[in-house]
Amino acid sequence: MVSMAQNRSLPEVLRSVVVGIAQCKNVVLARIWLIEQGDICATCRFQSECPDQTRCLHLVASAGNPGGAKADYTRLDGAFRRFPLGVRKIGRVGKLGEPLLLPGVRGDEEWIAEPKWMKREGVKTFAAQPLVFRGEVLGVLAIFDTSILGQPDFDWLRVFADHAAVSIANARAFEEIEYLKARLEEENVYLRQEVTEAIGAKDIVGGSPGLKKVMQQIQLVAPTDAAVLVTGESGTGKELVARAIHEQSPRKDRALIKVNCSAVPEPLFESEFFGHVRGSFTGAIKDKPGRFELADGGTLFLDEIGEVPLAMQSKLLRVLQEQEIERVGDIRTRKINVRIIAATNRDLKKEVEAGRFRQDLFYRLSVFPIEIPPLRERRDDIAPLATHFVKQTARRMNRPTPRVTQATLTQLTAHDWAGNVRELQNAVERAVILSQGGPLRFELAEIKTSDPSRNHKRPAPSSVLLTRDELKRHERESIAAALAQCGGKVFGPGGAAELLNMKPTTLASRIKALGIEKGTR
Repeated sequence: MVSMAQNRSLPEVLRSVVVGIAQCKNVVLARIWLIEQGDICATCRFQSECPDQTRCLHLVASAGNPGGAKADYTRLDGAFRRFPLGVRKIGRVGKLGEPLLLPGVRGDEEWIAEPKWMKREGVKTFAAQPLVFRGEVLGVLAIFDTSILGQPDFDWLRVFADHAAVSIANARAFEEIEYLKARLEEENVYLRQEVTEAIGAKDIVGGSPGLKKVMQQIQLVAPTDAAVLVTGESGTGKELVARAIHEQSPRKDRALIKVNCSAVPEPLFESEFFGHVRGSFTGAIKDKPGRFELADGGTLFLDEIGEVPLAMQSKLLRVLQEQEIERVGDIRTRKINVRIIAATNRDLKKEVEAGRFRQDLFYRLSVFPIEIPPLRERRDDIAPLATHFVKQTARRMNRPTPRVTQATLTQLTAHDWAGNVRELQNAVERAVILSQGGPLRFELAEIKTSDPSRNHKRPAPSSVLLTRDELKRHERESIAAALAQCGGKVFGPGGAAELLNMKPTTLASRIKALGIEKGTR
């Protein structure tokens, strides 16, 4: 009993109880069943006798001393691993909370499920005590003994059961404390990440028709609990959409937990999603809640959902349908309340056709699909995005905000951003670093545009060689055209220097060197 009280882990408490009893003389088998949610109702041998298939007795600890036949009495997956409440002797003790002592068993009684085993082991007494703590029946402690037990022995078993019930309740309380502590630690980590990642992620910038459609969809689905599937090319801002949905939902005061499915090693998916208990596998040195537990009451963002292994998809589907999880190595089922937002740059319909993604999971996730168009299809957003990133980057780097010229914005708008918003942001950050307080300059490898009417489209490369005089003539004509377009203005916003993406002092020097008439300025 001292060993029982000292243990804080529920599996350790349960094992110490049955092992302690099994060490007593004449005890063949000692077992504990605890009341939990029904889980294997479809395959349970007592399915036809089960009254409601909601809760039943789960075998959680077993120990004994096999006689003639070599049997493993520590197994928990045998024929009697579940008993419906109220069904058979064990089930009635669990339902009514009343002890049961049956001495002088012959082995051929009608209620005995395995008479051959009873005779082989020489069992003479069956005894069961309810495990009761503060008026609540937690489970059943039962023993099979080769001697005929009397009332004093049965009273001793009652005392043992009472101590066991207290130890089980304490272990569960300690588990809950450790769970809450671990969850708080994990949530703090996520909150720190959220603070870092939320810089520049508060608003979705742009006003193109494609983006307006996305914003309208966000406003429609955010107040609901419907599952959302966000699709689009890499770098289009799928996480921003997920954040926007969460922040406009009734769950905004709870956590938004993110899982990058492509970054999770395949053997760790179950632990990452559902958590694990200490000792459940090598390296599991303490209990750890999974992402679903951390997101309880809030939103879980499953990024790159197409990377989830096929074997894991069935377990994920069950959790989404039942809103219940079990940690790896745990015997307890936990209810959760989580909203799912998934994202992918894959075509999941094609993945389903190829057999790499479950069709039922696809339908479960895509109740409300939102597709984000690539940046090249919403060029009107490029200029405001670039300006936004310039201000954001300068503020973060504690630098003066560089001036963004119209020529620069025109250059950026003409570029086909293969990496979408992420590539644009990276290009802006690099330009701000290199500007050193001067104007922004972008060295884009390739300028493309799908709009043939744009007058900034570069001509195709020519194999014709120009002489020095011809080069000067082309430069003179270009500068003169810019001056004419700007009304002779060189400096300041809207001036020729800005249009040509040149330093005003450099342009003034070239005007003088090329002998362009002052009057054209």
